[in-house]
Amino acid sequence: MLTVTDLDLFYGDAQALDGVSITVAAGTTTAIVGANGAGKTSLIRTISGILKPARGRITFKGKDIAGLPSHVVCDLGLGQVAEGRQIFPTLSIRENLEMGAVIPRARAGAKDTFERVLALFPRLKERLEQAAGTLSGGEQQMLAIGRCLMGKPELIMFDEPSLGLSPAMVHELFRTIRNLAADGMTIILVEQNVAASLKLAQQAYVLENGRVVLSGTGEQLLADPAVKQAYLGL
Repeated sequence: MLTVTDLDLFYGDAQALDGVSITVAAGTTTAIVGANGAGKTSLIRTISGILKPARGRITFKGKDIAGLPSHVVCDLGLGQVAEGRQIFPTLSIRENLEMGAVIPRARAGAKDTFERVLALFPRLKERLEQAAGTLSGGEQQMLAIGRCLMGKPELIMFDEPSLGLSPAMVHELFRTIRNLAADGMTIILVEQNVAASLKLAQQAYVLENGRVVLSGTGEQLLADPAVKQAYLGL
């Protein structure tokens, strides 16, 4: 579904991505792991069209999307749940969800999608008119995922979704991601909880200093001595 080939990205003179190549098959979960500053968020933001690469190709469903505006990328079916959630705090839960369905691909089925999102997150259904900024961190993350789903994506990129959440909410979050994967959603997961993300992933990549230094199945990377030492504390 998604192929990234020889991707370079710069912030001024500083190179953030150096020849990054990954492949994401339809209906699978792909984990991207690495230390802070490794280039994980830069990769996600470049795929989604927020940043423009200096070189390389990004192909989504056979179409080259490198450098396309982010709203165009989103309307092709590629959604993102951003780091820090990025909800609209002064808008209600209902309004935040409605904002997720403004792209053309989502408008026709918005009512049905809205009901599916509320079935997935019943806690949001209980307080639809509440200002989003008054929600807990975990509830805001539910809202961010729900808003993304309102856009009817075929692939969702999660950028550090468990950041700042309580252990109970992290458990709930991963249950939601597992359920989405079980329903056939294609997922890219950038996550500080390396062990949990690798257990979910069919394919995984390790980024260091903007380069892919290791790849394999999630199971293979969980068993890799270098990954154990660097990211799992084993």
